[in-house]
Amino acid sequence: MTEEKKAKENVEENAQVLNEQEETVQENEEIINGNEANSDAEETPAESSEDPVEKALAEERAKYEEMKDRFLRSQADFDNYRKRMQKEREEMAKYASRSLLEKLLPAIDNLERAIDSSKQSESFEMLAQGVEMVYRQIMDALREEGAVPLETVGKPFDPHFHQAVMQEESDQYESGIVIEEFQKGYMLKDKLIRPAMVKVST
Repeated sequence: MTEEKKAKENVEENAQVLNEQEETVQENEEIINGNEANSDAEETPAESSEDPVEKALAEERAKYEEMKDRFLRSQADFDNYRKRMQKEREEMAKYASRSLLEKLLPAIDNLERAIDSSKQSESFEMLAQGVEMVYRQIMDALREEGAVPLETVGKPFDPHFHQAVMQEESDQYESGIVIEEFQKGYMLKDKLIRPAMVKVST
């Protein structure tokens, strides 16, 4: 059971108790009013003392006021909790990409260094090495976030995960097998982010 659900149930429970207490007070008041209407006898000195029913009613009223105060405070606490949770959810949604960004920044730094180094040395090999290193860093960052590329070549074609853009006969594979990948597909944990663009054997 979540904390929010517990808080809501607490408010509802207090509201129920408060209603029951209010009903008890009303019932006692009706009893007293009925007794006063049916009583025609003159008040004696003994009767002038504090009426037990009036005393009980006063106690019930005090309990009712106490329960009412508790209910209002519980309701206020729940409203404050709900507002706080809403703010936290908005903050999480606003900065949800922060973790991934922190992992990608080092890759961007290395890409900038590789570009600067290749310009100074005019070495395409150095640029290629830098780009390859950045690619590995980006893939590692994606894996840490739960994003992985689909394995396609040699697998049976699946329209749920593959987008066939070409078909071709193949001596190596039987019909309906992915024989080439043009663009990688990606999964984010158990959800497909993008299907793979593939060539399928006929």
